Amino acid sequence: MSNQQSQFYLSAKKIWSTVVKEDSTHPHELKLELDLHKRLLNLFQPGYYYYYVFNIFQAEFEVVSPGVTNILGYLPEEINLPFFLEILHPDDKPYFLQFETRITEFFKALPFEKIAKYKMQYDFRLRAKNGRYVRLLHQAVQIDYDESNYYRTLDIDTDITHIKPDGIPTFSIIGLDGEPSYYNIAEANTLTQSFDLFTRRERAILKLIVENNSSKEIADQLFISPHTVNAHRKNILRKANAQTPVELVRKALQEGWV
Repeated sequence: MSNQQSQFYLSAKKIWSTVVKEDSTHPHELKLELDLHKRLLNLFQPGYYYYYVFNIFQAEFEVVSPGVTNILGYLPEEINLPFFLEILHPDDKPYFLQFETRITEFFKALPFEKIAKYKMQYDFRLRAKNGRYVRLLHQAVQIDYDESNYYRTLDIDTDITHIKPDGIPTFSIIGLDGEPSYYNIAEANTLTQSFDLFTRRERAILKLIVENNSSKEIADQLFISPHTVNAHRKNILRKANAQTPVELVRKALQEGWV
């Protein structure tokens, strides 16, 4: 890596060092594995994706999934943090540092009992092995932590190049189980709770629409009728000021609604 890239790596590592002072002494491998799969089921994937576990203290990736080869062309063993930061699009690097700073600030101030009720998401571009840039929706949840430190996150990167081919990266903090969300966060130092445009049922349906489920598939998953699903879809399109499902999906990702 060049000196500039090395400095970028050090800047990122400095951010993460504010939430961990030591490595996990009891990683609980079995619990970590179970949590990993359960968390994956709770994260949506509107396309091809790969996942990994990020060790915050070591500032390194663990358990990189084979899906990274399908999206970026690299083998899992080729992916480490310095390389990841090296192939990050130069224009997205300032956003990356800004978003990671906001994330660490948020979790440092968060009560312990609410840690599991939040996920972070933002987008960025990585240079694939063939030289083209791929836009990824990055989602992360905490999976290994205690009252003093954050040790590991589960991260999933989904290819959304077909949905958001251009535009600046956006960042959202999404509350689960009734916790407040903060969508499309600006650079201001204070977080403002987002007005919830959709009802809880509409948000559940929107998530399934983004995952490319049909009305019948949504109805089966939510145990409601296809007629009810279609009525909700019309309301969601109206509230989103979108004319087509494709436009709805694009806006949902750009605004961080899901």
